[in-house]
Amino acid sequence: MAKIKLTKNEQKTQKDALKMYQRYLPTLTLKKQQLQSEIRIIDEKAKAVRARKLALEEDFRKWISVFGEKDVFRPDMVTVKNIRKGWGNIAGVKIPVYEGADFSRGDYNLYSTPLWIDLAADRMEKALELDLEAEVLDEQVRLLSKELRTTTQRVNLFEKVKIPETKANIKRIGIFLGDEQVNAVVRSKISKKKLQAAAVVSGEADQ
Repeated sequence: MAKIKLTKNEQKTQKDALKMYQRYLPTLTLKKQQLQSEIRIIDEKAKAVRARKLALEEDFRKWISVFGEKDVFRPDMVTVKNIRKGWGNIAGVKIPVYEGADFSRGDYNLYSTPLWIDLAADRMEKALELDLEAEVLDEQVRLLSKELRTTTQRVNLFEKVKIPETKANIKRIGIFLGDEQVNAVVRSKISKKKLQAAAVVSGEADQ
């Protein structure tokens, strides 16, 4: 515990600090709960998006196998050209929001490739979109988790350190000032008795 001055001014400073901690603690606790809730929601959403992607890929494999031309379609026929992101705000944290993507398709001969290639490319784009969306959701979770760690540390600091420490300081100063007041009264009474005794002695000497 840091050394403090046992004065009335310090007592006021400690009381003001305690009021501030008690005023901000509920706000921090609420923010912590909100972050925890949002992280769970976004994490579940990311899992759902990835599950959709896996289902789409499985359906895609079955779909291509029906045509018996597995080697005709190559994944590099579809590439991501641009990812579009916006920005949102959750509990004061700036987070990226997935808004879509632009794709480019590799050159292939329209006459020598099967007609289903374009349909396959469409499905590949959808799978890539789901993957990109999941990645942005993961980034949201990462940013919110970082803020949650900071907020949790502050809540713990206020709850377990600052508030108990400040209360103890206020009590310590109060006891000291109370003792000082009692001692001052006792000293005053002793001084008064001495003056009275001195007056009596002086009076007797004058007689």
